[in-house]
Amino acid sequence: MSGPLVRSRAAAVVAVALALGAAPLSAPLSAQRPAAPAAGRFTLTSPDVGPGAPIAARHVANVFGCRGGNVSPALSWRGAPAGTKSYAVTVYDPDAPTGSGWWHWVVFDIPATATSLAAGAGGAQGRGLPNGARQGNTDFGTPGYGGPCPPPGDKPHRYAFTVFALKVDRIDVPANATAAMVGFNLNANKLATATFTARYGR
Repeated sequence: MSGPLVRSRAAAVVAVALALGAAPLSAPLSAQRPAAPAAGRFTLTSPDVGPGAPIAARHVANVFGCRGGNVSPALSWRGAPAGTKSYAVTVYDPDAPTGSGWWHWVVFDIPATATSLAAGAGGAQGRGLPNGARQGNTDFGTPGYGGPCPPPGDKPHRYAFTVFALKVDRIDVPANATAAMVGFNLNANKLATATFTARYGR
C-alpha cells in the first residue's frame, strides 16, 4: 500500500475521531485521563446529629416545657484553608418566631490545633472546651449550649451547625458577648465556613 494512501486513511480516522468527540489516537495518555478530583473541602460532621435528620432528645433543651438532656453534640471538622488561626462554632435556628431567629450556641477562640469538640463540651462553664476557647451568650441569656425547644405545634425547626475558619487568633469581644456581636466579628474575619442543618419539632 502506498505511503500517500496510508497517510490519507490515517487522517480520515483522526477526523472521524474528532467529529465523535474522542481524543486523537496520537494524543498523549495524560490528555485522555479524567481530570484529578477537586481538592478537599472544608467540612463539618457529627456522630450525634445528621444533616436533615431529627435531633435526639439527649441534645434537646430542658426549658420551656422541653425535657431533653441539653447535651451539646460532638462535632468535628477537616479541610480548613491555609492561614486558619482559630475556629468558632455556632448553632442557630432561623425558624424561631422572634423576627431574628434564635442562637443556641456560640463558641469562639478555638485554637487552630483543634479539629473537634466532644459531646457535652458546651456546658455553661466550658470545661470540656479546648484551652482558650470562650462562649458567648446565647438567646437563652447565658453562655453555653442550649438545645432546641421550638413551640409545640410548629413545623420542625431547622438548626444550622456551623464552623468558621478565622484569620485571627482571637476575636475582640468582651466576656459573655452577645451572639450578634460575636457573629459580626466572625463574619469580618472568616476565611471559610462549613455547615449542616438538622431538624427538631414537637
